[in-house]
Amino acid sequence: MGHDITLTADDGFELGGYRADPVGTPKAAVVVIQEIFGVNHHIRAVCDRFAAAGYTAIAPAIFDRIERDFQSGYSPDEVAVARKFVAAPDWPAMLRDTQAAIDAVRDVGPVGIIGFCLGGSVAFAAATKLGGLKAAVGYYGGAIVRFADDKPTVPTQLHFGEKDSGIPLADVETIRSKRPEVEVFVYPGAQHGFGCDERASYDKPSSDLAWRRSLEFFAAHLKS
Repeated sequence: MGHDITLTADDGFELGGYRADPVGTPKAAVVVIQEIFGVNHHIRAVCDRFAAAGYTAIAPAIFDRIERDFQSGYSPDEVAVARKFVAAPDWPAMLRDTQAAIDAVRDVGPVGIIGFCLGGSVAFAAATKLGGLKAAVGYYGGAIVRFADDKPTVPTQLHFGEKDSGIPLADVETIRSKRPEVEVFVYPGAQHGFGCDERASYDKPSSDLAWRRSLEFFAAHLKS
């Protein structure tokens, strides 16, 4: 359904990515931001799911500035390797590359953004700093609490697992208190990565509910 693409950021850097288009006229476009595991099988599958739901979906490879086409699975050893990419994250560079993806699908119609893990934090930051978006959704973004003083300029929805070992509920409550205009959902018993069916922490009931809420949110806010 999808295919590899090349994007160009405003500083001239060329990065890879993946794009999936629906059959027929798209409802809108969604930028999908990766976990720390690259634009891997899971992220491509997310794009394909959006395409099946009627959206053009595009996933920029935001680690290409560090290592071109990095992709990883979810074994403990692979997780350890992937963590090196966020030891000192270059947020401005990741946002430049995210903006390149937004710009690449503006001709489709309204553009939303969704991100997972690291990508959840990027999606929130994009909602506060980037242009061309109409809605943002973030899943278990650990850095969102650090950005919570910044107000999103578009409707924003966030999803967290109650048992996420890396995101304490105190952080979620801080986000809620600082950003009361943001929709925040917490999933009982769910761990970090609960939305990925390739991870040991996958929680199907929570994932299904979060996905339905995400689709309903985009349907409400990505209107031409």
